[in-house]
Amino acid sequence: MQPSAILESALYVADLDAAETFYGEVMGLERIAKVPGRHVFFRCGQGVLLLFNADATRQPPKPDARLPVPPHGTSGQGHLCFAGTADEIEDWKVRLEGKGIAIEADFEWPNGGRSIYFRDPSGNSLEIAEPKIWGI
Repeated sequence: MQPSAILESALYVADLDAAETFYGEVMGLERIAKVPGRHVFFRCGQGVLLLFNADATRQPPKPDARLPVPPHGTSGQGHLCFAGTADEIEDWKVRLEGKGIAIEADFEWPNGGRSIYFRDPSGNSLEIAEPKIWGI
C-alpha cells in the first residue's frame, strides 16, 4: 500500500503578509484560507500549499478548538519545487527577474530537464522544474 499523491506541502515563513503577497501576486496562486498571524493556504494544481507562522503552529490547540490539529512547525529555510514545462520555466524566469527576484541557479539535469531556483521573502528555496527530472 502507498499514498497516491502528496495532497499538501508546508513552508514556514517569517512574515505571513509578505508571503501572502509573494505567493498570491508573484506566483499567481489562489488563496483558499487564512487565519491572520497563523497561516495562509493556497491552491496549487491538485495540491495545497500551506504557509505557517512556525511560532503560532507550535502552540497546542485550545481545549475548545474546532479542529484539534497537533502542534507542528520548524524553523529555517525549506524547499519546494513547482512543476513547469521548458517554455513555462523560461516564462517564469523572465517574470521573476522582471519583479527583481534573483535566479540563484538555472541548469539542465544530467538525465534531462531544466530547473530554476529562487527564494521567497522568508528565504525558502523555491524551484520550478520539468517533471522529467524525476521520470514523470
